Amino acid sequence: MTQTSNPSDSTAPAHWLVVGGGMMGLSVAQQLAKRHQKVTICEAAPQFGGLTSAWNLNDVVWDRFYHVTLLSDTRLRELLTEIGLEKEIRWVETKTGFYAGGKLYSMSNTMEFLRFPPLNLIEKLRLGGTIWLASKIKNWQRLEKIPVADWLQKWSGKGTFQKIWLPLLRAKLGETYKQASAAFIWAHISRMYKARRSGMKVEMFGYVPGGYARILDELGKSLQDQGVEMQADSPVQDVHRQPDGKISVTFKDGRQESYDNVLFTIPSPLIAKVCPQLDPHQKKQHENIQYMGVVCTSLLLKKPISPYYVTNITDDVPMTAVIEMSTIVDPEKELGGHSLVYLPKYLPQDSPGLQEPDDVIEERFLSTLEGMYDHFSRDQVAAVRTSRAKYVMALPTLNYSKNLPPVVTSVPGLYALNAAHIVKGNLNVNETIELGDEKLNEEVWPDFLARSTK
Repeated sequence: MTQTSNPSDSTAPAHWLVVGGGMMGLSVAQQLAKRHQKVTICEAAPQFGGLTSAWNLNDVVWDRFYHVTLLSDTRLRELLTEIGLEKEIRWVETKTGFYAGGKLYSMSNTMEFLRFPPLNLIEKLRLGGTIWLASKIKNWQRLEKIPVADWLQKWSGKGTFQKIWLPLLRAKLGETYKQASAAFIWAHISRMYKARRSGMKVEMFGYVPGGYARILDELGKSLQDQGVEMQADSPVQDVHRQPDGKISVTFKDGRQESYDNVLFTIPSPLIAKVCPQLDPHQKKQHENIQYMGVVCTSLLLKKPISPYYVTNITDDVPMTAVIEMSTIVDPEKELGGHSLVYLPKYLPQDSPGLQEPDDVIEERFLSTLEGMYDHFSRDQVAAVRTSRAKYVMALPTLNYSKNLPPVVTSVPGLYALNAAHIVKGNLNVNETIELGDEKLNEEVWPDFLARSTK
């Protein structure tokens, strides 16, 4: 359970600025408010939510990027309980597809796995053994020392690696997979196992009616009821600690405000840019974190493409996967009777592909779908929009956790906490909220109390 204020926490209220209005920033702001602190949260974009923000596809309002809730997402479900939405989650059993060798296969149970034509029996056994082994590993730190390709080839064999793992790694990481550690695949396998109910071994995913637009709306109301000031469209340009101990923040519109503490939840390269007082080593640590970005096209379709929530792709196509959200979300109640499909492509943060015009990306993706699905045609498309984000997931390089910048920075009262600090999981909403709780309780709050009692 999340720790809240208690008598030992008592101290005069301080004014905190939380920079970054994604789910981590919002949840951290909530926890600080529970500790009777004065809290302002600012977000550079016109709306809060970050990667969970919503938009319109014609008359349909849904998430810009794909998100689901797992049965095992206990911290997210706790947050949803606090704002009165957990009881409304709708749980759905999902299926998984594989597109390999120009054909679509179901990979949703053991029998389908055993019948999977691209792999021979020995390759299937080694693939299954690798997944089982990864699910049992507790000491993830040792995996950080091993390149992911080396570890997968050792346990799965060359054939399975070339046919399955290598295409999937390239789809998710591009050629930067060569820099990733085995902890990356361990984190993904661990989350997959958590998604399966004991005994039945089926994937159960859930969503809140109204999507993250509704979650963010209710969370925003809850924060405001607790006295949190919310400032959208307020990018931070500069942060300096003053001689009196206050932290001066200059916003892009030129206004300046002073705070007792500033807690950043934005990507590390952006923290390095606006915090010139960080010591050179910490600044370099933030700058050295490599991120994967994403281009994601949303399609509102007149009919479904497939029965699979996710279709993994091992062929050489320009998409990471096909995500059919309407296998989970009720099309009639939420999507105006349409199907919603996400077509993501993950790219390094400096990739030119992140700057391509929408029409170029959409033409490429639609042409690919026409080649993959005989029954798909463009007259089925009711709406199409493309979103992109430069800083999505920090690349889990070798010895990643040892090179992370500290949460408690060299500038007193300045804290840097973001999704790059996820070291034993993969990027998802539950993980970011849990991380925010953990670091607030174990590092930020104790440091604040120690400084306050001096």
